[in-house]
Amino acid sequence: MKTQTLFIDGIALWSPALPGWDAARGALRGGALPPPSATRRPATGLLGANERRRAPDSVLLALEVAQAAVQASGHDAATLASVFSSTHGDLAIVDALCTTLAEDPLLLSPTRFHHSVHNAASGYWAIASGCRRASSAVAHFGHAFAAGWLESAGQCAADGEPVLLVGFDTEACGALASTNRSRGLLGVALVLSPQRGPRSSWRVDWALHAAAAEAPPLRSAAARALADNAMADALPLFEALAGDAAAQLALPLGPQLALALSAVPGA
Repeated sequence: MKTQTLFIDGIALWSPALPGWDAARGALRGGALPPPSATRRPATGLLGANERRRAPDSVLLALEVAQAAVQASGHDAATLASVFSSTHGDLAIVDALCTTLAEDPLLLSPTRFHHSVHNAASGYWAIASGCRRASSAVAHFGHAFAAGWLESAGQCAADGEPVLLVGFDTEACGALASTNRSRGLLGVALVLSPQRGPRSSWRVDWALHAAAAEAPPLRSAAARALADNAMADALPLFEALAGDAAAQLALPLGPQLALALSAVPGA
């Protein structure tokens, strides 16, 4: 595939141990981990207090990083098409629904059901941000971030407009924890643009290669501590974005397909 070029206008990351890109950047560069935080859930300002209490972790996580990336980019959230990528959606909600169906189906919660659909976070974002642009929800087991990049980059190339990419996954619990390795919370977001802008911080040349690739090794203790989350395929790129040197990465997309990225700081 012919190499394409994108620019990164906004970057965001959130986990309980690294609550925001400012906290994460130094740690992902190999610095000391910040002191343990009592924060266990994002407190996004896009939702009111009652809505925050009712919203599941997946929605709070996605909205937190989406809002932070858009604010960093300087774009108007209402003008951005978006791609929300998650390997599993909200595993706690799925576990609760499956348990209820097995024990007493008549007690199934309509609220939990609408939180279980894969585009729940996308819908919350559209309502909370007032955005009426196109939004997609994608999944790709083991390679969800790379799949989200491919979808976002394809839209940038086709439409010539910036796209918000959000990746997030939650912790497996209940019976699912015995078969699913996802642990903790991890959310990432990028605002990708086909043109260099005033806040563009990186240029990324990307292409698809019809070849197998192994996931790049994680260099920092901070990234390795997040590696058990299902969105961990985003971490090699975010380690590179935390630094100030050019980087070349190959992110697996399948047994014989890889996403080749060449990132240069300073755009």
